[in-house]
Order: sequence, then structure tokens, then C-alpha cells
Amino acid sequence: MRLVWLALLSEFVVSLVTGPYSTAFIALGTFGLTLLPMAFARRFQIYIPRSFMAGIVLFLFATLFLGEVDDFYYRYWWWDVVLHGGSALGFGLVGFVAIFMLFQGDRYAAPPWAMGLFAFCFAMSIGALWEIFEYSMDEIFGTNMQKSGLQDTMWDLIVDAGGGLIGALSGVIYLKRDRGAPFAGLIRDFIQRNGKFFAKYRDK
Repeated sequence: MRLVWLALLSEFVVSLVTGPYSTAFIALGTFGLTLLPMAFARRFQIYIPRSFMAGIVLFLFATLFLGEVDDFYYRYWWWDVVLHGGSALGFGLVGFVAIFMLFQGDRYAAPPWAMGLFAFCFAMSIGALWEIFEYSMDEIFGTNMQKSGLQDTMWDLIVDAGGGLIGALSGVIYLKRDRGAPFAGLIRDFIQRNGKFFAKYRDK
């Protein structure tokens, strides 16, 4: 994470001196956004696994800086697919943990499929909001975040659905058999380190 921060701050200083100023703005904005998850965790006293935190920072750096400033979206056709799929998977996991937290870790408060459905819908909602953001940026500031317009938007949502489904199913499997679930270690680490939010959690 420190390397990403160093790269962003270096680019901000260089762009501020030599131009273009838009690059300096994006570098500084991206740097600020990477600090938000830590500020959120500190504000609400929530432990976020280091690997997940690093993933958030790398995602923001890859999409806002490398993607837009260094044109990785044009250089590598798979760049957008990987970022959307990975982020949707992450939001699927976040959605599952969020609903599990609301039930205070009670495995039997709702059917596993219902918790999975919420997690999937959460991931898709974030994906849809991101597409609205891209459209707004293109319309207001004349950027080209949507690339090929409707085609780009629909493929992004399809990839979001795939990633969100994997994340949601991982949560469902965790409820059913815990240690055999994908990302079980990450989910278990979060629950155990945030025990006060999971008072009714019972490990197998």
C-alpha cells in the first residue's frame, strides 16, 4: 500500500510542476480515496483484514489512476473485466458480512439463500451506481469512462453479476460448512476480530 501512496504522491508533485493539472487532480483524488477505508474502519472501530484493505487500495489505484491516466483500459482489453469482476466479488463478500453483522452472527436468523441474495443484490447495486457515476462524468466533464457506451455498460454489469454471484455463494457456503468455503479464512478472520458485532456467532 505504501508503494501505491508513494507513486500517487510522486505523480501529483510531478504533474503539479510540469502538467497536466488534470493528472495531478486525479492522483491526489485517488490518494484521498485510498485513505477512506481506513478512516471508516477507525471511525466505527471495525477491523478490516489487511489483505482486503490492500485489495481496496490496489483497486482504486488500478481503476482511477492506471485505467484513466495511463490508458490501461485501452492498452489491455481485459483490464476492465478483471477490475469489475474482482470488485463485484469483493462487494459480494462485503454484502454477506454486512447482513450477517445485522443478524449479530446468528446463522439461523435467515435462510442462507436469503443472505446470499442480499449479498448479490448489494454487489449489483454498487455496480449500477458506478455505471451512473461513469455516465455522469462523461456528460458533465466530457470524459470517456463509458468507452463504447451502452455496450460497455452492459458488459460491465454482466461481469459484475458474475463476480457478485461468486462472492454471495462464498458466503452461503460458509454458513453451511464454514471451513470448506471459498474465502472462509478471510470471512472467519473478520468475524473473530470483530466479535462485538457477532454476539450470536457460533463456530463449528
